[in-house]
Amino acid sequence: MGEGLSQFYWPVRIYYEDTDSGGVVYYANYLKFMERARTEYLRSLGFEQDRLRLEQGVLFAVRSVQVDYRQPAWFNDALEISAQVNTVRRTSLIFNQRIMRCEAGDLVCEGQIRIACVDAGTFKPSPIPETLRSELLNAS
Repeated sequence: MGEGLSQFYWPVRIYYEDTDSGGVVYYANYLKFMERARTEYLRSLGFEQDRLRLEQGVLFAVRSVQVDYRQPAWFNDALEISAQVNTVRRTSLIFNQRIMRCEAGDLVCEGQIRIACVDAGTFKPSPIPETLRSELLNAS
């Protein structure tokens, strides 16, 4: 279904608050950066997550995450986070994401994130709204 759809890029600058006591980005922060890129990707398509909740009654919840950390990012690094929809299913999406160091083009980490669409009231699986599903499948 929808293999390798369009790719979206979001820039991130590393601040002290993003680093651990060793001066490198704390591992969980990469997941935050990836989530921001996914959120901004949906926003770029015209879908605000708060509006999806209020108007369509659905939320997106992370179902599973698989991340490979390749090398550290440091304070003041400029990174580029990509978000690419790999698969669109009836009630879920699979994103492939990469974090690259801008200047050197080094791969910092990459992951695959499965997102479930759930009913905002019950948190049970719910179909992805057709307008969003169509937009994701037609994105080029």
